[in-house]
This record gives sequence, structure tokens and C-alpha cells, in this order.
Amino acid sequence: MREKWQRQMPLMPEIASHIQAQELEAISGILDSKPIITEFVLQDLCKRRRVVSRAGAKGMSAEQVLRAAVVMRLHELTYQDLAFHLVDSQSIRRFCRIGIADKGFKKSVLNKNIKALSDQTWEAINLEVLGYAKQNKIEKGRVARIDCTVVESNIHAPSDSSLLYDCVRVLSRLQQRVRDLGLGRFGYHDHRRVAKRRMVKIQYARSKNERRGAYVDLLKYTAKSLASARRAIERLKTVGADNLTALGLFFELERYVALTEKVIAQTQRRVIKGEKVPASEKLVSIFEEHTDIIVKDRRDTFFGHKICLTGGRSNLILDCQIVEGNPADVTLTQTMLDRQEKIYGRCPLKVALDGGFASKANLKAAKDKGIKDVCFAKKRGLDPEKMCRSPYVYRRLRRFRAGIEAGISWLKRSLGLDRCIWKGWRSFQSYVWASIVSANLLTIARKQLA
Repeated sequence: MREKWQRQMPLMPEIASHIQAQELEAISGILDSKPIITEFVLQDLCKRRRVVSRAGAKGMSAEQVLRAAVVMRLHELTYQDLAFHLVDSQSIRRFCRIGIADKGFKKSVLNKNIKALSDQTWEAINLEVLGYAKQNKIEKGRVARIDCTVVESNIHAPSDSSLLYDCVRVLSRLQQRVRDLGLGRFGYHDHRRVAKRRMVKIQYARSKNERRGAYVDLLKYTAKSLASARRAIERLKTVGADNLTALGLFFELERYVALTEKVIAQTQRRVIKGEKVPASEKLVSIFEEHTDIIVKDRRDTFFGHKICLTGGRSNLILDCQIVEGNPADVTLTQTMLDRQEKIYGRCPLKVALDGGFASKANLKAAKDKGIKDVCFAKKRGLDPEKMCRSPYVYRRLRRFRAGIEAGISWLKRSLGLDRCIWKGWRSFQSYVWASIVSANLLTIARKQLA
């Protein structure tokens, strides 16, 4: 039966005389002061269990899952590394409430439990952490700074040729698994080798005509793999729902067949017909199909998702919005201010924003909300005296805004927010929020230890 926390505290090692161990102990005190956080985690862990059984192993408690997730993000660990440190490190075992006589947890158990936490749960945890910071007079939310950045998906640099090869490779592998079920022959042939040769030929083509001819061949072999995959789907339909393995292969093949059709269509439009495919219609990965194309400052192209962050005077991340698509920053200003009003029950007195958020409409909307000083890093035709009470306040807020750049850099360098290594759109959102919550806990702990 799943438990919220241990009925009796196990015997644990003493606190090590090291700064990292002291930081973990301070974070532990923050989590202990907010027991509702563990309640949020327990709800996610028990969401899929309709019948509560009192038999069998108890598994990880909700408290252990939360603390293991925080350790994982603080130290940028993989699940395998986390499983090792839960056995090897005394300070981490103490933080995760694992006793001296207790064993650790396998990486599969850690994966299943940590991935069960949704982004809504992490956001709710962050609100409780901000409440703790407000009670202890660490962050009041009266001054805010807003900026956007990009978190990349865990994919290779996309190209039409590599996407077509990925489609052939995945469809061939799945069809091989269908044949291993003993369902007979269905006209399947493995085109992976020839598809890889055509992909390499495209990459090293010396002329446009040579590249186009290789693309025609690669499209032909991809279409053949697609046709045989459709035949495999028809063969799987005859098995029925009794064979769970066949049913899983059926849904997986259907998914990748639809993605392959989209890749073939966009390649034909761009390479064969010479059309310009809009970024919103492009598929850049068949494994992380939620990935957006983010063009920043018309010079850098990223493949992931834009996130909009609100920071406070204490360097805490007060809010985060994960955006789908690539909307302009100017369209996000009022949304971020409304979210601040929802979090603290009132808008901040002073707000500093990046130049991309600047517009007369956004300035008027912020003033109508009662914000006294609104500073855009780039004026864009706006008068500083209309934004702030004086040029001195404008300069102060402009320098204050630059601090969030350091915070974003720290999140990317130290907490893995530069690239999400979790798979899927739901896990992408959870990964971002888990990193933010862990960063806020560490920031508060360091302020208390200072």
C-alpha cells in the first residue's frame, strides 16, 4: 500500500560536516514545514490505483519520491546514477529518509515514481515554496523581472534526410517485432541499409541535382517501408485484443505510420516541389513530435519550447509559463502580469521586462493594473518618464532586470534546464517545473545558511 511517509523514522546517519549536506538538511526543513506538499505528491502516485491493496511491497513513500526527484535535479543525475547515490551517499540517504538498514531503489522504480508527478503538481509545490519564502520574509513579490528563454528537446539536429531515415529505421524495427510474433509473411523487407546510404549521400552531395536524385531514392524506399507497415497493421488486426503484445505493436505502428506520412509530405513539398514549408507545419522529430522551432533574434534556431520566467528580488523564480509555438514576447506580457496577480493576490509595484515585451498597449495595461514603475530594457519609442516615476528609477530597474539573465544561466548550467532529457510533452513540462522547484529550494536554503 502506498504511504504518505514512513510510520516510524528509520535509523539514519548523522549530518555530514559538508556544505552540500547542510544545504540538503536545510531543504529538508523547508519540505517538513509544508506537509501539504507530500499530499500533492501522494495524489499523483495513487491516481492510477483504483483499488488499494494492503498486500505486497510498500514501495517508495510519497516523501521519498519527492526528495529523490529534488536530488536528481539538483545534481543532474540520471536514474541509474540516482539509484547508485541512494545506496552510496550518506547525506543523500538521510535527505531521502532511507535508513541505515534499508536498501535503495532500482532505476526502474525511480523512473516510474518520479515520472508520475505532473507539471500541475510541481507548480502547486512551487506555490507552497513561495509561500514559505513569503512567511520567512525572503521574497514578497513586490518587484519582479520577466524574460524568456528556450529549453531544447533531446533530439538530433533535424534535416529531411535524417527524418526519413529515422522513419525507415523505426518502421523496420517494429515490423521485425511483428514477424517475430509468428504471424506469417506480409511482404516486409528491411530497407535500413540502403536508406542510410542515401542519407549519407545527401549530406555529402556536391551538387543540387545529385542531392535531389538521392532524395528521390530515399523517398522511394521510405514509401516502400510505409506500405509494408500498413500491411503489418492489417495483419495485426486479425489477432484481436487478446494478445497484448500485438495490440501494443498495433498502436505503435499506427502512430509512426502517421508521422512517416507527414515527413514524406513535408519533404516532397520542400525538396521536390520547392515550396517553403512554414515552421508551424514542420515536424522536426518523430520521437519528440511536440518540439517547436524557435528562431531567436533572427540568427539562432533552437528546437524545443519557449518558457517565460518571472524572477524576484531574492533570485527565486516566481512563475513559469511553458509556451507552445513561437509567439512574440510582446503577446505574453499581460499574461505574465495576470499570473503574478493570481499568485500574490496583487500585482507587483515594480516590473522590469526584456525589450521584446515593450509596446504602448502593454505599458497602458500594466499601469491600469496599478503597477507604478514599468521598465522595458529597450525603449522602442516609449518615454522613460511615462514608464517610471523618474529616469533614476528607470535606470535602477533596467540594471535589476539584467539579474534574471544570470538566473537563467545558472538554471541551464547547474540544473539541466538547457535541454530536457525526459521523453514526451507531459514529461517536458514536469522536467522544467522540477528544475525550477529544486532551484528555489536551494536558493532559500542558501539564504538561510548564509
